[in-house]
Amino acid sequence: MQTSELPDLAHTDTKPLHWLATAAAMAAVIAAAGLLQPDPAASASASHRTTARHGTEAVTAPDPARAVFPLECGGQEHTVAKQATGDLDGDDRPETVAVVHCAAGSGTPPSGVYVLTRGSGAAPRVVATLVDPAQQMSISDFAVRDGIISATLLGYSSDAVARCCPDQQEQVTWQWKGGAFVRTAKTAPGSV
Repeated sequence: MQTSELPDLAHTDTKPLHWLATAAAMAAVIAAAGLLQPDPAASASASHRTTARHGTEAVTAPDPARAVFPLECGGQEHTVAKQATGDLDGDDRPETVAVVHCAAGSGTPPSGVYVLTRGSGAAPRVVATLVDPAQQMSISDFAVRDGIISATLLGYSSDAVARCCPDQQEQVTWQWKGGAFVRTAKTAPGSV
């Protein structure tokens, strides 16, 4: 056996005390990480809980479950299919945009897109109808980002088209300008 020219490194020999010190240090790091977790209420995934500060009072986004929509459902309930919040008009108060349709046992009922704001009372109020259910549209790819509402509208070119399979598609955005929501549209490829 060849002897090493280096001196014997006694500190490389592990002993139970070394393992115990390492385990205690790791436990301290894990405990500190557990205490420093972000607040789950501040999560970006809870978009329907968006709040804004106005003066000294926190303002929460309107809850579409408490709103009365101008939607005729023939005695049936309505369904809030999608919702998103954001400050649409620059007043530091969040609005809610809701995609709503009549509850149906089957098929795809037409949707309406409504902008809600906090009313003077407890219930939110509809301040704009961006898509009326009478237009016979379905909504996909719906979002609110940086004050702009975007959606893909799906529709039918005629009554002969089966209601399962929309043959028209239009990508639209709405943005608050000059006291109204201004719509910009771009017809998607493949639409008739």
